[in-house]
Amino acid sequence: MPRGAPNIELFRDHSLRVGMSRRRFLSWGGVVAALAFTPGLLGGAAPSSGASAADSPLFALGVASGDPLPDGVVLWTRLAPRPLARGGGMGNQSVEVNWEVAADEAMTRPVRRGRAFADVDNGHTVHVDVRGLAPGREYFYRFTARGERSAVGRTVTAPAPGAEAPMTFALASCQSWADGFYVAYADMAIRAPDLVFHLGDYIYEKPIHRGGGRRHTMAMPESAARECLDLDDYRERYALYRLDPHLQEIHRTSPFVTTFDDHEVDNNWAATIPEDGTPVPEFLVRRAHALRAWWENTPVRRAQQPRGGDISAYRRLRFGTLADFAVLDTRSHRSDQVNGDTDVPQNAATADPRRSILGATQERWLLDGLDSSRARWNVLAHQTPIADLARDDDGQRAVSMDGWSGYEACRTRVLEGARARGATNLVSVVGDIHRNVVADLRTTYRRESDTLGVELAGTSISSGADGEDSDDSDRALKAASPHVRFGSAQRGYVLNRLSRDRWEAEFRVADSIGSASDRLHTRAVVTIAAGRPDVDIV
Repeated sequence: MPRGAPNIELFRDHSLRVGMSRRRFLSWGGVVAALAFTPGLLGGAAPSSGASAADSPLFALGVASGDPLPDGVVLWTRLAPRPLARGGGMGNQSVEVNWEVAADEAMTRPVRRGRAFADVDNGHTVHVDVRGLAPGREYFYRFTARGERSAVGRTVTAPAPGAEAPMTFALASCQSWADGFYVAYADMAIRAPDLVFHLGDYIYEKPIHRGGGRRHTMAMPESAARECLDLDDYRERYALYRLDPHLQEIHRTSPFVTTFDDHEVDNNWAATIPEDGTPVPEFLVRRAHALRAWWENTPVRRAQQPRGGDISAYRRLRFGTLADFAVLDTRSHRSDQVNGDTDVPQNAATADPRRSILGATQERWLLDGLDSSRARWNVLAHQTPIADLARDDDGQRAVSMDGWSGYEACRTRVLEGARARGATNLVSVVGDIHRNVVADLRTTYRRESDTLGVELAGTSISSGADGEDSDDSDRALKAASPHVRFGSAQRGYVLNRLSRDRWEAEFRVADSIGSASDRLHTRAVVTIAAGRPDVDIV
C-alpha cells in the first residue's frame, strides 16, 4: 500500500483558527519533549526519585485535561515528589493546589482560577471541573502548590451545540510500558489533535521483568515485580507509566477522553468474574482498588469516580452537530465469556439473547442516545471489536469470545437498534487487538447481511513490541474475513480528521519502537464519505 499524506484542504480554516498559537506552544514544548532522549529518564540508571520532564519535582507526573464540554473541561494533576516511592513521597498531608486557565500560553490573559486540595484519600490527585469557558476555544492552564509550579498545558473546549466545525482526534490504546517506547505519542503531540481517545489498557497489571523489558532500566517501584493487587500497587503502576516524557507531552498538549479495558484491572475480566479462580469477594476488592486508581490517574469527572465497587464509566460527549461520541464500558456490566474464552466457532452460547457485553441498562442508554442524536456522525468509542475477525482453525471459522463476536445477540440488538432509530454515519472505534483493522459493521458475519457502518480498530501504542506490516494473524484474518478492508500489525495510532462530508483516518505506524527516537510514517489513509458505509483506502 503506498504511503502518502492526507488531503487536509477541508480542514484549512480550522488549522488557521488555532494553528498559530499551537505552533508557538509546540516550539516551547520542544524543550520538554527533548527530555525524552535523556538516558537517565528512559533507560539505564534513572534516578530513584523518578525525575521527569515537569518543571517541578512536586509535579513530576505532569498535567492533563479531559472530557471537554462546550463550556468546560477537566484539569488533572498528581502531586508526587518521589513518584516511585509508596505514596509518592507525600505522606498523609493535604496540600492546597491553585489552578489557573488563560487564553494564552504565557498565562498573561487569565480567564478562570481557583483552588483545590490534594489529599491522601485520592492519591494526592486533583480533578478540577472548570466551567464558564467559551466553546470551540484553545486554552492553557497550570497548577501551583508549595511555591512550585507545573508545566503549562494546552486544552480545547468542545464546539457550541449548534456548531458544525471540523475536528481532529487521535485514537490510542494498549501501552505496555516494558514492550517499547511511546514514540507514537511524540508523533501525536507534534500534530496536537483537538482530542485523544484512549480506548483502554492504559497500564498493564502483570509483573514487569526486573530489567524493565526494552526500557533497560531498574528505576521501577518494588511493586512492579509482582501483579497489581491492592490500591498502592495500582497507584505505583500508574506513576511508573506517567513518568514517560512522551506520554506526559501528549497529555500536556491535548485533552483526553479515557475509558478502561481489562488490563487496568485483570486480563479479560468480566463484571464480577476474574481471569483465574480468585474467589469473587476477593476479586471485587481488587476491582474496586483498580478502578479507583484508574479514576485517580485519569482526567475524568467526579461522575466517573467509583462508589465502592460500582462505577459509571459510560458517558456521552457531543461536539456540536458534527459528532456524538458514546463512550462505552464493555467490562463492568458484561456477561461472562463463553466457550472457555478462547478463539472458537460461534454457537448457541454466543447467540444467547440473555447475554450482553454492555448490560441491559447500558444497552438502553446507548439506543436512547442514538434515538435522540441529531449529529452528522454517530460514534461508538469502546474497547473490543464489534466485527468478527475470523480465522480458519482446522477448517472451522474461529472468532474471539472476548469481543462482540462472543455476544452476537447483543451486537444485533445494538446495530439493528441504530438502524431503526435512523442513526446516521455509524462508526465504531476500538483498540485491544494490537493491530490496525478496518472492517464493515454488520449484524451477522455468518451469512450475508447489510453493511450498517464502519469499524476502525487502532493498533497498540507499544503492546506486542514492534510487530510487522503483515504478520501471520493479519494474513489469516484477511483470508477468512472478507469484510476486513485493511489491516496491519505495527505499532502506532490513528489520526482522524472529521468534517460534515467525510471522515479521514490516517494510520500512523512505526517500523520499530525500540528507541525513544524512532519515527512514525503514514501507512494508509482511509476515507469514509458521509451517507455511504464504505471506505476508500490510499
